Amino acid sequence: MARARNKRSDEGRETGRGARRGQRAADAVVEPVDGGLAELLPDRDRARAWTLLIDGAPQSHVDLDDPTYLSFEYQRRLGHVIDLVAPPGKPVHAVHLGGGALTLARYTAATRPRSTQQVVERDAALVQLVRRELPLDPNARVRVRSADARAGLAKVPDGWADLVIADVFSGARTPAHLTSVEFVSEVRRVVKPDGFYAANLADGPPLAHLRGQIATVGVVFPELALVADPTVLRGKRFGNAVLVAAARPLPVAELTRLAACDPHPARVEHGRQLTAFTGGAAPVTDAAAVASPAPPPSVFR
Repeated sequence: MARARNKRSDEGRETGRGARRGQRAADAVVEPVDGGLAELLPDRDRARAWTLLIDGAPQSHVDLDDPTYLSFEYQRRLGHVIDLVAPPGKPVHAVHLGGGALTLARYTAATRPRSTQQVVERDAALVQLVRRELPLDPNARVRVRSADARAGLAKVPDGWADLVIADVFSGARTPAHLTSVEFVSEVRRVVKPDGFYAANLADGPPLAHLRGQIATVGVVFPELALVADPTVLRGKRFGNAVLVAAARPLPVAELTRLAACDPHPARVEHGRQLTAFTGGAAPVTDAAAVASPAPPPSVFR
């Protein structure tokens, strides 16, 4: 859900800052939710678009008129995974762990009509706020459950999902119990043999958390690919990376092409290069799991 802020200009970020300056007092929706203070800031450039922040940290951007528009970099990269999980337009079964403003569920519904989706979002007050202020298309087959991500995942039938997306942050950190081999094994139980798992991860130098998560997911899924800004991969700054996993060969060439065509191009690592990047990091188990590192104070300024 939370995203690390890029030092370069990013449309979603700049829109939010502009909304704060020009329209916040009149048009913003500010409301306490379970996870902190939620703000919905109007996009000054798109008539029915909004940025969701929790305690000042950008979470999601939604365009109600065009749900296929993905403003944040990490959401575009997860959108590429949605595009590649099945032939274009084919309906899928998707599980979203972490809801935010339901951006990716809306994207899936728009690009793959008749898809059946489950969203697990622990913050019940946030769900109510989003449903009220940013209503879903009534034709979208999206069920939203207010529950802990791991507890909600446990209720999904074996082999139900074509795609599981994990985008769960609490206070800008991924909770410890969602970083372990045991958690990823539960994901594997839910994913179809030809399905995908994608996780939004946030880390900074020395990238110990990111390397450990690659090792952890690699215990459960044999095929991995990592999509991230090159400066993040080089350990130059704190940022987001999308880890994609499957039990079958991933469409690496197509993913690489899509990532390279983004407004802020990303690099895709896989195979030997990804193994080398992991650097012998040990998988994480429930007994030793810790939350992902907190971003430095400058990230969301």
